[in-house]
Amino acid sequence: MIAGLAMAAAAASPETVLLELSAVVVAVTADEPRVLAIEGGDALPSGPFESDHRTLELGLRAWVEEQTRLPLGYVEQLYTFADRDRALAGPDKRVISLSYLALTREARAAMLPGAGWHNWYRYFPWEDWRDGPNALVAEAILPRLEAWAGAAAAVELRHRRRQRIAVAFGGDPRSWNEELVLQRFELLYEAGLVPEAGRDRLLPGAAPLPGQAMAHDHRRILATGIARLRAKIKYRPVVFELMPQTFTLLQLQRTVEALAGRRLHKQNFRRFIENQGLVEETGDMTAGTGGRPAKLVRFRREVLLERAASGTKLPLSRSA
Repeated sequence: MIAGLAMAAAAASPETVLLELSAVVVAVTADEPRVLAIEGGDALPSGPFESDHRTLELGLRAWVEEQTRLPLGYVEQLYTFADRDRALAGPDKRVISLSYLALTREARAAMLPGAGWHNWYRYFPWEDWRDGPNALVAEAILPRLEAWAGAAAAVELRHRRRQRIAVAFGGDPRSWNEELVLQRFELLYEAGLVPEAGRDRLLPGAAPLPGQAMAHDHRRILATGIARLRAKIKYRPVVFELMPQTFTLLQLQRTVEALAGRRLHKQNFRRFIENQGLVEETGDMTAGTGGRPAKLVRFRREVLLERAASGTKLPLSRSA
């Protein structure tokens, strides 16, 4: 019997594993969070890890620059996606995606055709709460999720689905957790409310929710990157990578709000920044553009080094 099992194992064709490198490249421009995409916005920059790549990170940088002409600055590893059938690689092939999060300032240099910057709320319109509770959640998402939960045959499954909906989307706008981007997307995918569900799982159903789909599982990777960044801006100074050399406190606040999808209390935010000693005045003022001139500040270099090790907690409190 053992010999028969060994012969069967030897006869079975081995599964080929392909390693893909993908990048969630983020900038904030004109108070809007932007993500770098290729193929007209349908995919993240990505490519296979090849033998001439000295390291994984150098391979990623090479692919991003080749596909977009953008050299990357700050990069950190994001997540490894290894679900079976996550990409159309053919029989006996499995694609593992090692994803990275990169922060930069939006480049003005000409990019290759199909490459460009896109507002990340184009992909996740329900994640933007800067103008108050998102109407899409209350008017479209929650009713359809409730119908999906109620359609479960078993009482226990209905209860479990409703629990997940309450955690991910919150029964009260005040309980909205901006970090649960991935959990919300995966719930919508499971309920068949995003185009990727119909494409991957051949699910029949009503028209999908607004929000641009992406190739393979790239919108899931993007959701993971947004969630990571929303968590990190509360305790690490990564937002510094997105700012120009000099800026106003209002510009800094708007950048944090763009990423978080929530408004911050202006006075609390400024008091926190001043108390932490994160910035210093440059002595210059903004040029007159019709409004009151504002002081220009810059990040203190010694603070950057200290905070990189110890962290800091930005006040993502609700606006008054």
